Formats: sequence, structure tokens, C-alpha cells
Amino acid sequence: MFQVVLYRPEIPPNTGNIIRLCANTGAALHLVHPLGFSMDDTRLRRAGLDYHEYASVREHSDFEAYLEAARPARLLAMSGGGRRWYTEVAYREGDGLLFGPESVGLGGRILGHEGVTETLRIPMLADRRSLNLSNAVAIVLFEAWRQLGFDGGV
Repeated sequence: MFQVVLYRPEIPPNTGNIIRLCANTGAALHLVHPLGFSMDDTRLRRAGLDYHEYASVREHSDFEAYLEAARPARLLAMSGGGRRWYTEVAYREGDGLLFGPESVGLGGRILGHEGVTETLRIPMLADRRSLNLSNAVAIVLFEAWRQLGFDGGV
């Protein structure tokens, strides 16, 4: 399936919602440290409800450790500076979907990293800053899963 990669996530309820999303879509969740919260945070647990046991969640000390351990087929970064919309890609099993921290998004060091295959964007109205992280992940993950025919879905 897919790898959802959160680079330095900051807000526990967003990550909890994404844990629930990954549990319901079969995507693996990779969390790249440092995290802006503890994995024991009650807000994280509350947002993820009782789906934590169904989710595959792995933590990585840094971006290089993620790349070494997960070895995504492709790593597609989401950024407002992406040249193509997220819908213009033919997603493949094993793709990594990379999202940045809520306050600043992905920086140039990560976006320019040789491990990043392409940078994509989610369209928004002009003069808007960003979408909520868990909403952005849901938008992209469901498009990718849709393209694979919702494989495994009921």
C-alpha cells in the first residue's frame, strides 16, 4: 500500500486523526522526529480513538533514517510550491506521501533532497496559507487509493 510520512509533526490531534485514517486505508504511517508531542499524549490517543491497534506506525530519528528503513518506491512531497496538482500523478503501490510540519510545511532542504521524487500541490484559493494537515493527508491518500481501485476496500 502507501506510506504516509509526517516530517516533524507538531499537533497531536492531527497525527491522531492520521493514525485513524491510515488504519482505515491500509497505509503505513511514518513519523520523522523530532515530534512536537509525546506518543502518549492524550490528545493523540483521543483523536485516534481505538484505531491505534489497526495502524502500522513507525518512528524514525530523522529523514535519512526514514529513507534507509522504509525505502519508498517514490517519495512525493506535498507543498504549496509544487508544480503539479496531486491529481496529475499516477500513484503506485509503495509510494511515499510526504507532508511537513503544520507551522511551516516542508523546507528547501527536504524538498531539494535527492530522496524526494517530485513535489506536488493541493489547489487552494489564492491568498490562503494552508489546509489542516490531517485534511491534506486525507485528500491525497484517498486520491492515490482511488487510482488503485480502492484495493482491499469494502
